[in-house]
Order: sequence, then C-alpha cells, then structure tokens
Amino acid sequence: MRIYITHCSGEKDDSLKGTGRNVTPDELYISKRIKGFMDRCKKGRVNWAIFSDLYGVWLPENKHEWYDKHPDTVTEEEFKALLKDFDKKLQKYDEIYFYHNPRFFHRLYRRIVNESILKDKIKLFSSKYEIE
Repeated sequence: MRIYITHCSGEKDDSLKGTGRNVTPDELYISKRIKGFMDRCKKGRVNWAIFSDLYGVWLPENKHEWYDKHPDTVTEEEFKALLKDFDKKLQKYDEIYFYHNPRFFHRLYRRIVNESILKDKIKLFSSKYEIE
C-alpha cells in the first residue's frame, strides 16, 4: 500500500482564522503547491496526507483548526512527538512518497525523513505528475 505526503504551507485560508472551526486540509491550505498536490491525489484516487508542523500527519478525512506554526519554531520535544506521530500513522504503508521542492526542503522535514523508523520506505519526489 502506498501513500503520498507533502509538508504544510504558511499559505492558509485566513477567513478560518479565529473561528474555532475544524476543517479538512483541503479546506485550510491554499498554496499552489499544496492545492496541485491534493488535486492530483484526489484525481488519481490515491492515499494522501499533509505533514503539519503542529498536527503531524494530517489525513484528508481529519479536521483541525486554523493554526500558525513555522517549522523554525518546532522544539526538540515537539519534533520527537511529530516523529512518533509520523511513524505511527504511516507504519501500515509499504511505500511513502514525500513530495517536496528540493531547493526549499526545510531541515525539519529532512530530519523527519532521515530519522523515521520508516526511512527505508520513504521516497522523495518533486513533480506532482509522478503521483499515480
């Protein structure tokens, strides 16, 4: 079984800010990169998720509130919790495809990929057209 995942973005639907409303990731994130990723995954009917700096692995059926958390602000304790969440939620997958831009791949996400107990299952890719 395969899943496609990408990291979050600071570009969010600000109309949700402060409403306390829980939404799915496709309602929250508005960046072109993430929208293209989600649209391609939906079209291909593949498993997908967003890796959130606050919530960890965010599957499309889950709902959370608007948030503002930059990867630079993740503490070591938070990192350990994010890594544990990543490993737990993705352990059932044989293949984990991580969509990223190699020029702007934050050290937090690189660290997650490198330190995950699932690292041998993770493949980095940088074109949404590789989603099949």
